[in-house]
Amino acid sequence: MESGKRETMRSHVALSRRTPLLLAAFLTVTAPLSAALPAVAPDYPSRPLRLLVPFPPGGGVDLLARLLGTRLGEALGQQIVVDNRAGGGGIIATDTAAKAPADGYTLLLGFIGPLAISPTISKLPYDPVRDFAALDPLASSYHIVVINPALPARSVKEFIALAKSQPGKFNYASSGSGTNLHLAGELFKMVVGVNIVHVPYKGAGPAASAVLAGESQLFFGSITSSMPFVRANRLVALAVTSPARSPLAPEIPTLIESGVVGVNVPSWYVLVVPARTPRDVADRLRSELRRIAANADFREQLARQAFETRNLAPNEFPSFLKAELDKWGKVVRAVGIKPD
Repeated sequence: MESGKRETMRSHVALSRRTPLLLAAFLTVTAPLSAALPAVAPDYPSRPLRLLVPFPPGGGVDLLARLLGTRLGEALGQQIVVDNRAGGGGIIATDTAAKAPADGYTLLLGFIGPLAISPTISKLPYDPVRDFAALDPLASSYHIVVINPALPARSVKEFIALAKSQPGKFNYASSGSGTNLHLAGELFKMVVGVNIVHVPYKGAGPAASAVLAGESQLFFGSITSSMPFVRANRLVALAVTSPARSPLAPEIPTLIESGVVGVNVPSWYVLVVPARTPRDVADRLRSELRRIAANADFREQLARQAFETRNLAPNEFPSFLKAELDKWGKVVRAVGIKPD
């Protein structure tokens, strides 16, 4: 019996001496297998993706979303379903995206209003910095100031004189409270010293329709969607908000040329995903979008819609957005915009 115990003891000692070698051999065999395992499903995307757009169908921004969606869908081999969620100045769609599963199947066309302006006006159900990750390409555009042709004004100077002669009689349409078009109107009022009333609509399309119908008198609209109505004499173009004249409407003076300085509120748009989206999924989307944005034909398509694009540097979006929040927060406080 004593000899049996000694034999068992020798076996345990021998096993303990071999354990590091066995463990090393196990790790050597399994390491390549574990390294090859992807962080997410290797078949991503395996179903259609949803692209939330905070605007109604039609109009330049909806077209931007559909151009991006078509190109991205072709690159991924899956359909991109555009889901228009207008209203609330973009807050409804943005909040929907913030609360969506972070699995790479929900994207948002984020824009300056709900991401950088509205948060400085009121408390929102999402955090624009914490809740989203940007996919790098940034599109931006400027606007054109148009009025209903029934007004006896054909220049910025004439409109200012008319508005000053009848304070509170005229109004301006915007794409919603807290949007850049709302801010543009308030800046215009402050800079030129007129009293015109803000009327928010559920998107730029309905706002433009209101001016066409005479419900509102002035609108900061898209150059591409407004110019056909201008050339058909259904709207009167007073000025463009860009620093220089637009190649799409070279005959229209700038606000600066018209004597109005400081009303420079460009629109910017960026595709974002929920912040906890797996890194390799976001990187896949980011990589495809960078290729799309670099395509000369795509850039020409955007230029025809008065959009310019640039790529944010890796991890630049949080600092870019914080700077935008700071900049427009100062403007909101100076102008005195309050929640409607």
